[in-house]
Amino acid sequence: MRLKAYTPFTSAGIQSAIAYKWNFLGFFFGQVFFTFVMFFLWRAVFRYSPGGSIGGFTFLDMTIYIFAANITGFLVDTEASYIVGEEIVQGSIAMRMIKPVSFNLSILFTELGQKLIIMLLVAIPVFAGLEWFRYAQTGLLQFSPATFALYLISVGLSYLVMFFFDVCFGYLAFIFKNLWGINMLKFGILNFLSGGMIPLGFLPQTVQRVLAFLPFGSMRYTPVMIYTGKYQGLMILSAMATQIFWAALLYGLSALIWRLTERHLTVQGG
Repeated sequence: MRLKAYTPFTSAGIQSAIAYKWNFLGFFFGQVFFTFVMFFLWRAVFRYSPGGSIGGFTFLDMTIYIFAANITGFLVDTEASYIVGEEIVQGSIAMRMIKPVSFNLSILFTELGQKLIIMLLVAIPVFAGLEWFRYAQTGLLQFSPATFALYLISVGLSYLVMFFFDVCFGYLAFIFKNLWGINMLKFGILNFLSGGMIPLGFLPQTVQRVLAFLPFGSMRYTPVMIYTGKYQGLMILSAMATQIFWAALLYGLSALIWRLTERHLTVQGG
């Protein structure tokens, strides 16, 4: 496989993010609004909690977690299932099938271009603001380049897990033809199970043990726990090994499903 063949897709992703900047900004400010709603909600919860700590999180920890979780979600979220579903409905998937490139990777590299824009224009300023806030609250500079590097690696793995999970989900369009409603349900479930709303450590132990065997924690929770310093040493290695496992497994599953379904592809409108 020649990765050079996919660089035009990355360039197209960058151009798309720039061209549709109002759509990008609208989604971003929607995420900002949701983040502040969560912030004020948790502030009320901690105000009436004895000891000022819940599940090992102080209010400062939770504030950092909320903002880090939402910006991480912004980095790892993917529209792969929407793209697959729409192309099946419109029939344009037939054109992708005759191109000498991987269907999955062409979508992935297009989104990588968009992620580069998000990283430069959104993530870096947000994390700079978080570090300033943490310094203002504690008087200590807690930023660690090594920890942030591990966070970025984990984010990349999270994105791969999320992307190939979403691709597998998108192939349901071969059966249902339209995934809009199911995608909305999927988004809500993943947002909760990946730690986007509350830390997974707040859930009952039985639920945590079940989720430990599933890919959801690898989608968002792992990089956020690395950034906040809740994961250290062997915990980081174990969590990242789990991410690699699920990324590889879901990649193989997506390739298998594609081989099984492309022979029986029927599209609407093409």
